[in-house]
Amino acid sequence: MRASEHRQPRPRPAPSGRAYWLKTLHQWHWISSAVCLVAMLGFAITGITLNHAAQVSAEPAVHTRKITLPAPLRQALVAPSTDNAPLPADVAAWLGKTLATDVGDRAAEWSDEEIYVSLPRPGGDAWLSIDRTNGAVEYERTDRGWVSYFNDLHKGRNTGTAWTWFIDLFAVACVVFAGTGLVLLQLHSRHRPGTWPVVALGLVLPALLLVFFIHR
Repeated sequence: MRASEHRQPRPRPAPSGRAYWLKTLHQWHWISSAVCLVAMLGFAITGITLNHAAQVSAEPAVHTRKITLPAPLRQALVAPSTDNAPLPADVAAWLGKTLATDVGDRAAEWSDEEIYVSLPRPGGDAWLSIDRTNGAVEYERTDRGWVSYFNDLHKGRNTGTAWTWFIDLFAVACVVFAGTGLVLLQLHSRHRPGTWPVVALGLVLPALLLVFFIHR
């Protein structure tokens, strides 16, 4: 056999400290950018629509329904122990199914004559009232369109706990994305002389706008 066939492959040299951190930062940067991509586009677009809310207007659509609570369920509408107690579970379940809305355990305003439940949601509003004497239910829902819906998602308005957690996690991912990007800029800056002037422009421009054009 030839001597070349007996040669063992040479072990790869261990990466230097700079190469290791460069690879790690690139990995964190692309992972965080992938996580942020869709949500960042959504928040950027809704930032524009919020900034021009007066020009992007929509005619609200109001939907009203009147129904009557079944007699067996009216018996559950006794005086609650607290003024803001939610509706009884069976009443809330019947209303949710009949009106196709989530009543759940929302706080209700109880009086001697009626019960009022506010049902705010992204992109609109809703409410219902129950006459405690005859079980008459009036439900009104207002829809302000898809632009208003996504604008409310941007602001976290009436979106619930799950969406609030999502915004917080998205913000953390954005911080990781921006932070790793900044460090990568520093590592590559010696070969890109325009790096820090551009970064400085991103800092100075909003600072000048705040000082000279934002009225206190």
